[in-house]
Amino acid sequence: MADRLHLLLLAALIVFTASSAPSKSSTSSFFSLSNGSPRFPRYSVWHRTSTQPLRRDQPEYQYETRYFSQRLDHFSFADLPTFSQRYLINFDHWLGPARLGPIFLYCGNEGDIEWFATNSGFMWEIAPKFGALLVFPEHRYYGESMPFGGREEAYKNASTLSYLTTEQALADFAVFITDLKRNLSAESCPVVLFGGSYGGMLAAWMRLKYPHIAIGALASSAPILQFEDIVPPETFYDIVSNDFRRESTSCFNTIKESWDAITEEGQKENGLQRLTKTFHFCRELKSTDDLADWLSSAYSYLAMVDYPYPANFMMPMPGHPIREVCRRVDESHDGTSILDRIFAGVSVYYNYTGNVGCFKLDDDPHGLDGWDFQACTEMVMPMSSSKENSMFPTYDFNYSSYKEECWDMFRVIPRPRWITTEFGGHGIETILKMFGSNIIFSNGLLDPWSGGSILKNISETIVALVTKEGAHHLDLRPSTPEDPQWLVEQREAEIRVIQGWINSYRKEKISTFSM
Repeated sequence: MADRLHLLLLAALIVFTASSAPSKSSTSSFFSLSNGSPRFPRYSVWHRTSTQPLRRDQPEYQYETRYFSQRLDHFSFADLPTFSQRYLINFDHWLGPARLGPIFLYCGNEGDIEWFATNSGFMWEIAPKFGALLVFPEHRYYGESMPFGGREEAYKNASTLSYLTTEQALADFAVFITDLKRNLSAESCPVVLFGGSYGGMLAAWMRLKYPHIAIGALASSAPILQFEDIVPPETFYDIVSNDFRRESTSCFNTIKESWDAITEEGQKENGLQRLTKTFHFCRELKSTDDLADWLSSAYSYLAMVDYPYPANFMMPMPGHPIREVCRRVDESHDGTSILDRIFAGVSVYYNYTGNVGCFKLDDDPHGLDGWDFQACTEMVMPMSSSKENSMFPTYDFNYSSYKEECWDMFRVIPRPRWITTEFGGHGIETILKMFGSNIIFSNGLLDPWSGGSILKNISETIVALVTKEGAHHLDLRPSTPEDPQWLVEQREAEIRVIQGWINSYRKEKISTFSM
């Protein structure tokens, strides 16, 4: 097992400079070639880049940046220090308390809240229609919302990190909303939650845990079932692989064969030097593991953001980026090695603009190790790679090895059953039908995280909006002239459902007031 545990995607924020690639500590890694042990994709990773963007029509949103004093521990009465939680707020279209103007709140993910806010254009676009106040609170231990005075102390050890949990984060949102509404004299204004990836999980869980705080939630690409044995552990990597195979069987096979080619080349004399040159790294590779991590990261993210139009959400990429990757991989010429073809394909992800001279493996500007801690405590998502359906090496999830690495990293022991104990998951249809309401689970089937989400209607008020060609929380992104009709219709359906929630709430409020 490698020295570092590369634990999860979504939905996080990694920043790339013009000459950089993901760091080993923050990238979505899959396996170590030396022993076949997997490294899990960082959950919900959001990338941005300082290279020339592929699109220049990204809207600019105006907001105030404010700070809220939060308790370090909501579940203790001990005299513990507080910390400043950053939040962004926009009043431009709010109808105000007298007209029961709704409050749209985005549940901050595992990263800088400004990036999530500017990539949630759907909320900004519908705010005028609803007369909504927009609020984006940041998740504790990410961005500027650091307990203990700063990142260095907050991330010092398992003791200082022990307050980094989903329960504490949801309590942050609940306390924040309650205080905000009181200060605005808006106690009667309805709150609608939004979130994508991990943020979508938080939105769904908050609606279930704090139904008196919010009237509904749009949970986009929220894999709330990616725990224990609720879904097959091969699901994620099977979907990634299927996304490539549907574009080109030969591309799929080339990638599947490339792992052995990497291993063989790395074992030769000066093999690592040649691999470094082939893949244009700035410094010589120390092992084939780093290269394998780098490649598997790209494949996973390409599947997540296989959008139908050009975008630079994670990296500047063309529309249908997997199609372009496979086109380059399949353009075989005499004398072209399998590794040269792999590099040509993966460059669509890492260097589509052509501005990158060489790639770094140790660049981590935003420091997202907080998710590694979450994945080593309560966010345990077992993943495997199947022999038949996956283009990645075969691997079965090994909890003992997982636990050992978490202990080595943080001196903590994972609790793989805690999330389902806290929020449920087993028998989800029956349970949600009995006590849940007003949640939209939206998913695109190209997104590998869709396999761990809700893909069919549970009841009249817990609905699934599933699109065959959709990718990772595409519905939350800003609209564009290139949006396909199915995406337009999906967003229109979401608007209708949210409008129904608000109308029902207002009707009930008016009826109660009249009585």
